[in-house]
Amino acid sequence: MSPELNSINWKEILRPKNIILNLLGVIFISLALKGFMLPNKFLDGGVIGLSMLLNEVTHIPFAALVLIFNMFFLFLGKRILGKTFAVHSFITFSLISLCTYLIHIESVTSDPILIALFGGCLIGIGMGLCVRSGSIADGVEILALLVTRKIGLNISEVIFGINTILFLVAAWVFGITTAFYSIVTYFAAVKSLDYIADGLEQYTALNIISAKSEEIKSLIVTKFGKGITVIKGERGYLPDSFNIKTDCDIIVTVVTRLELLRIKNEVSELDPKAFMFIQYIKEASGGILRYRKKH
Repeated sequence: MSPELNSINWKEILRPKNIILNLLGVIFISLALKGFMLPNKFLDGGVIGLSMLLNEVTHIPFAALVLIFNMFFLFLGKRILGKTFAVHSFITFSLISLCTYLIHIESVTSDPILIALFGGCLIGIGMGLCVRSGSIADGVEILALLVTRKIGLNISEVIFGINTILFLVAAWVFGITTAFYSIVTYFAAVKSLDYIADGLEQYTALNIISAKSEEIKSLIVTKFGKGITVIKGERGYLPDSFNIKTDCDIIVTVVTRLELLRIKNEVSELDPKAFMFIQYIKEASGGILRYRKKH
């Protein structure tokens, strides 16, 4: 792990914007759970769904299960996540567990369609806000990232497999009708997260043009461990100075949704005038996107 990833950037964690986004995200998630999903046994995917299932079977408090599973996955992935992201996510996980333990509200509605749609949308919005703050609200993405480094599956395939198993078990524990409504809840959450976090694509092409291209190349490769492609281009061609142009490097790097915001923030700090644009990628493979186990 590089020295930068091995240090904690408290300035980033305690930035007012990130604190507000994180707190709002936690509140939305807690309201979705206590006001819609938990009283009616409607599952979401990931750690929340797993915790609800085990709570029903073992009667261990839901808040404790969420914290235990999230912390376990965070511990497993701390080496590849970096300390800043790990600490930020630790705070988010702790707040979610604390709020779901302390908040006591009556079920907002008993209508299953409203529960599925509004519960899913609220939890998706909350998770999206947490992602925008620079953390995550569900440790299953960490597990999926670790699995992709061992086998030839991408992150979305791993998460889909985990959630498929969860919903099959939910059909056995809660009944087939509740399981079907839980799937609706999950997809409502996914679409809401998609909207708030600006895309659920697992890989995103970040393009950067900057006068400090050499520093940015070094930042992306050494600090974040990402590969880059450099395209030689020309900048200029402005309406009032069409004939004035200069050579430039267009830096292209393919990143995950979890990495995108952190890299954009670091580039903006290095060069506030850097021009960045994003291209969503439906599928990507090869290169150093994924590390396969060596035999």
